Amino acid sequence: MTQQEKTLIEENIVDVLKTVYDPEIPVNIYDLGLIYKIDVKESGDVDVDMTFTAPSCPAADFILEDVRQKVDSVNGVKNANVNLVFEPEWDQSMMTEEARVELGFD
Repeated sequence: MTQQEKTLIEENIVDVLKTVYDPEIPVNIYDLGLIYKIDVKESGDVDVDMTFTAPSCPAADFILEDVRQKVDSVNGVKNANVNLVFEPEWDQSMMTEEARVELGFD
């Protein structure tokens, strides 16, 4: 797999992640800054490290499965592995400018 192919897969993964929402927040998880890492391997396996705005998110299982299924559906991805991490701890500075405006922080 070339670097260009890996980059294209990663861009497509970002596109699908922008369709995943926490039911309580009207901004997608990517723009919220909940995705810490997307690692596309030569084999087509993908590791995604993500977090939640709060460790006790009631929709955690639903969101994790939605992320896994959507990443798994991207052309070129053989297997999606989603890791839930809490380091570093999420804060509002991780959001995109668009997310801050949408949520009224700017």
